[in-house]
Amino acid sequence: MIDFSGLQTTSAITNEWKYPAAMPNKSGMLQVDTAPDHTLYWEDYGNPAGEPVMFLHGGPGGACAPVMARFFDPARYRVILFDQRGCGKSTPTVAQAGPEVALVRNTTDDLVEDINALRDALGITGRMHVFGGSWGSTLALVYAIRHPENVATLILRGIFIGSRDDLRYMYQGNAATFAESPFALTEPGSYVAYPDEWKAFVEVISTAGRGDMMAAYKAIFDLVPASDADRDRQLRAALAWSVWEGTISNLIPKDDDPGKFGDAEFALSFAQIEAHFFAQHLFLAPDYILGNVDRIANIPIHIVHGRFDQVCPLTQASRLIDALAAVGAAPVSYVRTNAGHSAMELQTALALTAIMDGLMPAGDLPASKAEQ
Repeated sequence: MIDFSGLQTTSAITNEWKYPAAMPNKSGMLQVDTAPDHTLYWEDYGNPAGEPVMFLHGGPGGACAPVMARFFDPARYRVILFDQRGCGKSTPTVAQAGPEVALVRNTTDDLVEDINALRDALGITGRMHVFGGSWGSTLALVYAIRHPENVATLILRGIFIGSRDDLRYMYQGNAATFAESPFALTEPGSYVAYPDEWKAFVEVISTAGRGDMMAAYKAIFDLVPASDADRDRQLRAALAWSVWEGTISNLIPKDDDPGKFGDAEFALSFAQIEAHFFAQHLFLAPDYILGNVDRIANIPIHIVHGRFDQVCPLTQASRLIDALAAVGAAPVSYVRTNAGHSAMELQTALALTAIMDGLMPAGDLPASKAEQ
């Protein structure tokens, strides 16, 4: 039984965590590719003999943090956190090595295979719980579609399908007409709830370039800097991109505190990796996820989504659930919290923890479709 009692407020979680902060049992670096030598940083938390949980962070390019291990009972679960290619403590990073190095061989296909490489290196056999939020939910779904035999349960937060319309909602909005009428509701978009923050994001781009904001930002990121002015321009664009997402991730923004999103090192990797993946349609065929949900029909799926999410609007969860229903695979649970996008908002964090506490042990689950 999954207990959702206590889901009462929208504030960021602070001392309400059920499980204490902890240090990893082990950490390390795993080289997964050459030319460039992509090497993943990983951490291993909880019970070394417990049910394995593969944690997939957002972004792409968001990186992990120790707090992400606190959704899980450390006596029951063995939790693996790792930084995906190009970001966090993995090497090379976009911030340090530049996109011309760190974005080579950095695609969804590569990230899926990295998960298997990490499984093998850490001695994970059989099925594991796969836990992902935002872009992490995308990667979790793609991984499960391709390797259902390895997945015991999918726990997904802030569903991101990544269609062009989904991205335009967040990054395009009314930008094309902003100069003439900045507060006109000419198109749907996240800007409606965050007009001041939107202004800062839009005004990095010249009026002439605002017809395609993602392309305009990508053009700045693709420049090979020839001067300090060029480098400053790229950094300003990366910070604007990063802070925009960080700000709108919370239902109630943190006043003047962008946190990691305002850190230059983080922003340079995060923004450029996102722009790289978005320009390539996440390196997935059109409707790849929704068109292949029959592959995950036998995997128990739990979904948590903030009703007021402006990074990944709730309609993305609705589309996934409809696709699952069409193949007879309704989610085991679907919780809509009174929250925004961030996993750290109280209702969402409590819901995710409750789901993990209530999961059937991986060894008791029926065989996956791929094993039948």
